Amino acid sequence: MSALTDILLAPDVRPFAVAAAIMVALGGIELVTTLVGVSLSQVVGKDIEADGDSGLGGLFLWINAGRLPLLILIILALGVFSIAGFFLQGLAHGVGLSIPVLVAAIAAAGFSIPVIRVISRGIARIVPRDETYAVNDTDFIGHVAEVSVGPLDQGLPGRVRLKDVFGNWHSLVARAGPDSTPLPVGASVLLVARDARSFIAISAPAELIAQQHSDRA
Repeated sequence: MSALTDILLAPDVRPFAVAAAIMVALGGIELVTTLVGVSLSQVVGKDIEADGDSGLGGLFLWINAGRLPLLILIILALGVFSIAGFFLQGLAHGVGLSIPVLVAAIAAAGFSIPVIRVISRGIARIVPRDETYAVNDTDFIGHVAEVSVGPLDQGLPGRVRLKDVFGNWHSLVARAGPDSTPLPVGASVLLVARDARSFIAISAPAELIAQQHSDRA
C-alpha cells in the first residue's frame, strides 16, 4: 500500500494523479446527485457551444463537444489524460528513464485528444440528451414518457425518458403535478407543463399509452 501511495504521489506523475482524483470526485458527485434526481450536469451546464471558426472552437467540435454533456466530456478527458500519463511514465521507468513532468503532461494531452474523440463519439450514441438542435423543451409537453429515476412527487425532481420524432432518446428532469399521486419508476406519465425547475408530469391516460405502443409497433 505504501509503495502504491509513493507511486501516486511521485512528482513526475502528480498531474495525472490529480486528474484521476478530480475524475473520481466528479463521477461520484454526479452519481449521487443523479440518484436524488438533481444531476450535477444540470448545474454546471449540459453542453458546449463552440465556434468552429476559431482554433479552440474547432478542437472542441472535433472531440464532439456539443454532442455530449459537458460534465461527461470533462470526466472522460480527465480519465484519458490520467491513464495516458501513468502509462507513459510507467514505460519510461521500465527502461530506466525519467521524463520531465511538463514534457510528459504535454505528450499525454496530445495523445488524449484523438482518443477522447473516438470514445466520446461512441458515448454520444448511447447517452440520452436533454435536448438536441432540432427539438426544444416545449416540444416535449403533451408527450408520454417513462419514469427512469423516481418516484416522482412534489419534492425533489426525478427523471423521465422519451423518444422524439427523430428517434433520439432524451432524459428530462421532472416532478409530479400538485394534485398527482407519486409516480413510480417505470410508470408512463404525460408531460403537461414546464417551469424553471423541471417538467410537470401526471399519470398518462390509458388511451395515450395504447397509442404510443401502437406507434412503436
